[in-house]
Amino acid sequence: MILIDGKKIAAELREELKQEVSELKAKHNKVPGLTVILIGDMAPSQIYVRNKEKSANEVGLKSEIIKYPEAVEEKTILDKIEELNKDDTVSGILVQLPLPKHIDKQKVIETIAPSKDVDGFHPMNVGNLSAGYESSVPCTPLGCYLLIKKIESNLSGKKAVMVGRSNLNGKPMAQLLLKENCTVTITHSRTKDLKAECLEADIIVAAVGIPELVKGDWVKKDAIVIDVGINKTDKGIVGDVAFDEVSKVAKALTPVPGGVGPMTIACLLKNTIECFKRSR
Repeated sequence: MILIDGKKIAAELREELKQEVSELKAKHNKVPGLTVILIGDMAPSQIYVRNKEKSANEVGLKSEIIKYPEAVEEKTILDKIEELNKDDTVSGILVQLPLPKHIDKQKVIETIAPSKDVDGFHPMNVGNLSAGYESSVPCTPLGCYLLIKKIESNLSGKKAVMVGRSNLNGKPMAQLLLKENCTVTITHSRTKDLKAECLEADIIVAAVGIPELVKGDWVKKDAIVIDVGINKTDKGIVGDVAFDEVSKVAKALTPVPGGVGPMTIACLLKNTIECFKRSR
């Protein structure tokens, strides 16, 4: 079984991006800029944003974090986004989720200019992705896609099963694999016989938020299994895949942690660079 080392693959991607940033700097005398808006003081969000900043600096991006208290008015955030939309030194804008209850997430997402939407959540980017046009792709599914391609460069005709139908992962992941000529099934917690669906799959992407849902006898021999889940349990952090069981049958499997997570941040940097290049 191949253990898909997300840390190592993300580090390789960051090296490539660093090279690209220095070439862009030489050509345009400018570097891509990423601005992150952080509201409140939730510890996981703060850690995540710090990691983003560190990685952005590492590849040579201009990085800025704008912090607001939990009680900030929605209008203040929307006005700030409008200002950043017009700022030509900002290539990508990201508002760290989750947001406080009094701020409308959809309104925030729709205020970010689609050309600066590095999360790929704006309805225009969602539509472009599903129509097969150029778009920003959400970072987690993009990371999963790149991990799958490391194991299998030709995915044409493969059967792929998404476990989870979220806008964040399941749906965009399905679009990326359709583009590769996979036959894609989207399943979820209400699917009648989830095990039977998974047993058909050459590729399984599990992102449903149920600890160790996908068991060893759900996976056919030589399937590629990508585990997006991060669940806190009594035995520590586990994914949506029963790692010990599945590792005995799968061709390749991502660990949790150390699989998809590092790729998500590397893909955010990739998206920022792509936004910069499109704006040029």
